[in-house]
Amino acid sequence: MHNPNRRLPGEGLFSLLLTGISLYLFYQATLISGFAGLSEPGSFPMFATGLMALTALLISLKTLRLPATDEHGWRAILPGFVVFMTVLMVFYAFALKPVGFLPTSFVFLMISTKVMMRIPVWRAAILSVLLLALVYVVFRLVFSVLMPEGVVPEREILAYLRAALGGGAN
Repeated sequence: MHNPNRRLPGEGLFSLLLTGISLYLFYQATLISGFAGLSEPGSFPMFATGLMALTALLISLKTLRLPATDEHGWRAILPGFVVFMTVLMVFYAFALKPVGFLPTSFVFLMISTKVMMRIPVWRAAILSVLLLALVYVVFRLVFSVLMPEGVVPEREILAYLRAALGGGAN
C-alpha cells in the first residue's frame, strides 16, 4: 500500500508536465476569442483550462514538497485502479460514436462512480443519471453542442418535447 506522505517515482515530473500542458491549453483557449467578454466563445474554455492550470500547479507544489518513496516497480507507478480507469476510458472513446453520448456516458459514469465512491449500484445509477442530466442540459441545450446520437433517437425526442411544450402554451 502506498504511503500518501511520500512521492512515488515519476510523480513530481508528471505533475510538472501536467502543469505545463494545462498552461499551454489555457494559452490556446485565449486564442479562441481573447478576453473580449464573459459571453464570448472562449470564456468557458479559458475558465476550465485556467482552473485546470491552477489546480495542477497546486498539486505540483504539494507533490514536490513530499519526500521520495522507497517503493519501486510497476505497481508503484501504475496502480491497478489507474489501469482500470484507462481501459474504461478507452472503451468509452470507442463506444461513444456508435452507441451514442447518453448510453455510453451513463455506463461510464455508473461504473466509475461505483468503483471510486464504493457505493451500491443503485446509488451509482441515480447519481449518474443526475450528473448526466446536468451535463446534457448545460452542453446540449444551453450551449447547443452536438453530441453523438447513437442508438437513442435524441432529435425525435427533443422535437416531440418541443412540440408538446409549444403546443400546450397556445
